[in-house]
Amino acid sequence: MLPFHQVAADDFAAVNQRIIDQLHSDVPLVENIGHYLVEAGGKRLRPLLVLLCSRAAGYTGDNHITLAAIIEFIHTATLLHDDVVDTSDMRRGRITANAQWGNAPAVLVGDFLYSRAFQMMVALKDMDIMSILSDTTNTIAEGEVQQLVNAGDPAVTEANYLTVIHKKTGALFEAACETAAVLAGCSEDERKSLKLYGRHLGSAFQLVDDALDYRGNAEELGKNVGDDLAEGKPTLPLIHAMANGTAEQAALVREAIEQKSADKLAEIVAVIDACGALDYTLQRARAEVDLALEKLEFLPEGAHKTALQQLANFAIERTV
Repeated sequence: MLPFHQVAADDFAAVNQRIIDQLHSDVPLVENIGHYLVEAGGKRLRPLLVLLCSRAAGYTGDNHITLAAIIEFIHTATLLHDDVVDTSDMRRGRITANAQWGNAPAVLVGDFLYSRAFQMMVALKDMDIMSILSDTTNTIAEGEVQQLVNAGDPAVTEANYLTVIHKKTGALFEAACETAAVLAGCSEDERKSLKLYGRHLGSAFQLVDDALDYRGNAEELGKNVGDDLAEGKPTLPLIHAMANGTAEQAALVREAIEQKSADKLAEIVAVIDACGALDYTLQRARAEVDLALEKLEFLPEGAHKTALQQLANFAIERTV
């Protein structure tokens, strides 16, 4: 368990129990797939943000447990759907649900998790939270569609890429933080600060993920290195390499994106390294983390604020 998890260990145990309780269904396949996903573990950063932000902002109730479970259900639903769209067969070091049970069950259980999340939202009886999370799920869906449109297109700009990663990743990070602020009764300015902390943190995580796809170890990452290239995703390392490499290097990258092929992965990685594309991507991630840290200044000093700061720095220090 990482240090920023330890601060919220008791709350986290309660969230895990809430997740298991809410996976109940009269249809055994729903429970089987649901438990398979939960047992896969992962860093659970989004629900952790709910726990840390709410406590750091002075919340003393227990609705943050339900809210954290809601956030995790939404995230897990998006993963189920993503893996079907991307035809992925490995996540977190295990076979994906779609590879194990097929695409149709994976999509439908994803739908179950979305709808269960909204049932839990209604139980919270907070229209602000419902508004934020309904807008967020819509934004995530838009981001996924845009990413699908961008696949195989080497003309995608850095600005377009940054918009997509905000929608598909940053949006749920910021929603976790903002809804926690709502629970804690924060002022509008404080609520905005925590929302922006989440937004910048989410962008940093995605930037690092996209860098690790060309530098990471498959066993450590829990997915295949080069998957983004095989899916034709024009991520920042590739965009930067095309903009700063030689004409020959740019053509090599462009062709790989258009063909959605990782056949020349080693050559592409060499181009990325030669152009300093990974360093550039990580510098952008560092800038996002610095912006995120600035947004925590209003919080009182304490273990939960420290954990939020540690989490932000972990975003760029990690190797998985």
